[in-house]
Amino acid sequence: MRLFLIGIIITSLLGAGAYVIKLQRDNGILKANAEKLESAIGEQKQLIENQKKDFTEILDANKKMNELVGNLKKDMDDLDKRFNKNNRDIGKLAFEKPAVVERLINKGTVKASRCIEIASGSPLTEIEKMLQRNRRSILNARR
Repeated sequence: MRLFLIGIIITSLLGAGAYVIKLQRDNGILKANAEKLESAIGEQKQLIENQKKDFTEILDANKKMNELVGNLKKDMDDLDKRFNKNNRDIGKLAFEKPAVVERLINKGTVKASRCIEIASGSPLTEIEKMLQRNRRSILNARR
């Protein structure tokens, strides 16, 4: 009987020792997990701060862009008011007087083509040379 009691006590002590060792291992794992979790929480807080800063920068940029768009719309309206006065709508004029508009556009096209030719190196005609001399003399007379 004594031997039986000693066996039970030794078995209990061994079981308790094994349980304590298991608890210590679990405690070590939990500490490591807690450190990782705190590290992750710190990184998440930093990320949230960066996102807040980026969000405010985006809002500021959006505000500036909206102001710019507003200014551009205002400028566009001003230009529209200046250039869409009576009889300045070329589409309307072309519908009302197609022959006049066709003649004006054809003359402008010929002149634009000649300008491109001159810019490409084509020599000036005698009339163009005379006009150029007259322009210079007029410019010199103004000084």
